Amino acid sequence: MLNFIPFLLIERSVRGLKVNTFKSVAYTIAYIVTELLSLFNMGCSSSKSRPSRDSNSITAEITSLDNNEEYVEAFICDENDIVENEMKSYDLDSGKILLIKKNGSLSAIGNKCSHYGALLSTGVLGKDRVRCPWHGACFNIKTGDIEDFPGQDSLPCFSVKVVKGRVLVRAKRSELLTGKRIKSMVPRLSHNNHTFVIIGAGPSGAICAETLRQEGFTGRIIMINKEPCLPYDRVLVSKVMDFDLNNKLLRNEKFYAEHNIETILDTTVTAMNNSTRELTLSNGYKIKYDKAYIATGSKPRKPQIDGADLPNICVLRSNEDAKYLNGLLSLDKHVVILGVSFIGLEAAAYCVNKVAKVTVIGRSDVPLKESFGEKIGARIMELFIEKGIDFVMNSGIRRCIGDDNRKLISVELLNGTLLKADLCVMGIGSTLYTSFLQGSDVKVNQNGSIDTNLYLETNVEGVFAGGDIANAPVYCIDQQLATIGHYPLAQYHGRIAALNMIGKTVELKAVPYFWTMLFGKSFRYAGYGKSHDTMIEGDLQQLNFVAFFFNNEEKVIAIASCGRDPIVSQFAEYLYQGNVLHKRDLIVDPFFWAKSI
Repeated sequence: MLNFIPFLLIERSVRGLKVNTFKSVAYTIAYIVTELLSLFNMGCSSSKSRPSRDSNSITAEITSLDNNEEYVEAFICDENDIVENEMKSYDLDSGKILLIKKNGSLSAIGNKCSHYGALLSTGVLGKDRVRCPWHGACFNIKTGDIEDFPGQDSLPCFSVKVVKGRVLVRAKRSELLTGKRIKSMVPRLSHNNHTFVIIGAGPSGAICAETLRQEGFTGRIIMINKEPCLPYDRVLVSKVMDFDLNNKLLRNEKFYAEHNIETILDTTVTAMNNSTRELTLSNGYKIKYDKAYIATGSKPRKPQIDGADLPNICVLRSNEDAKYLNGLLSLDKHVVILGVSFIGLEAAAYCVNKVAKVTVIGRSDVPLKESFGEKIGARIMELFIEKGIDFVMNSGIRRCIGDDNRKLISVELLNGTLLKADLCVMGIGSTLYTSFLQGSDVKVNQNGSIDTNLYLETNVEGVFAGGDIANAPVYCIDQQLATIGHYPLAQYHGRIAALNMIGKTVELKAVPYFWTMLFGKSFRYAGYGKSHDTMIEGDLQQLNFVAFFFNNEEKVIAIASCGRDPIVSQFAEYLYQGNVLHKRDLIVDPFFWAKSI
């Protein structure tokens, strides 16, 4: 049998070769015989570099079928083509791979971020992971597993070997084509009687549910969603209001069914009894639980003014909100937007070419002042004015005026000025969905948030909280508690909560990261804290800059940028590694620190 195996492998491999000469086949046969054992290596592996040797081996593509999976194998480069702490993209068959050299070891993973497809070769290589240049998602360089977010999927990881000075990579053809991988999940086992309930099916709850299965929980998982649909990419609600919900689901119905994750839709939890470990639902049902993860998120707020309940007064939080507002837009409409935060500005940018006029009303002198400061806020306002959007700053709405049919016709500003308005979008903030916890033992703060420890556990053992409602430790501010409503952070909370729910003790190591896209310009931000001073490097007018934000001790608490990727991702990774920057460190070279990641 042993004598027969080489001939089977030779026959199988030669059939997949793109060769034209007998000499090429002969070289290939010699290679297969000498590397026989390596052909049985199907998994993800890395290879320590070995001294280069002269080789006559051809760089030929080899395909094979193993366990009903088609594999592709090829030499992609010489081992000296990539140096320490470097990552490069290489073609392999019909796809691309990212080759990484770290601590003398080579590894290969998918080339694009599983979130929105950014090229990871332009991202940031950390100690044991690569960070996306666009939105900060992180992937382990040895396994391809997603470790920080946004995104749902991990990356494929490929076998790497150094053969006679050349780098040989072996990959599943299917994973090369998709560039994504869902981590394997354990099945639901009937003898496991434990029930974990996830209250809230936004980005945080969705990640928690599948992480539980990925990390070995075989009990019952129930995910309760107040919306009548499965979890979806909520980031699109204010950016792309006409998105197709079915195409933007984080996972489809088949996925949850296959992995025995029960979903209860269009239902809320109305009460939680931690003594009896029982939840009461809005549909009248009661559910017993062993552990629970609360990730109910927030709801948009309307000001307490006359006319705020008129039908054409809109908010933007859900797919239904976006669909409703988008359906009201037409070229004869005048739209007034109250609020100059991200929701308000993204809504204004979306609406401006679909209506007659857009007017944005803000209480400060420039938009996004709390996030980016006055100078950047002023430049963003200038960009919006260039696109035809009007601003009324240092103001607000006193009342919304409707006609006899309760149809909005105008809004009255604080100074008495009347503005024509067919639609009004309220983007002035939100409140937290935690009122159902009244009467439970879970301690709720005055603003509706819930304090957690480093493991996202609340004051009640076995009850965890994450996402918008969590007042949780933030690593880059010395694990002080903060309530932060960022999409990627919510997903990260879901992962950490799941790990701790099943007893894999993992501390939070959160570095907040957010972004917005305004008229084709991407603004990114990493860090956290109240800024007392700002230093801008680059050309703010051309929207090609980096901004450093300092606290009252001149510590760099955050960085923002536009047109300067991957600097914000570099800073996020720098903070994640426990580093600290001060204003005095930036005098000679403001970017020296990026070389030390």
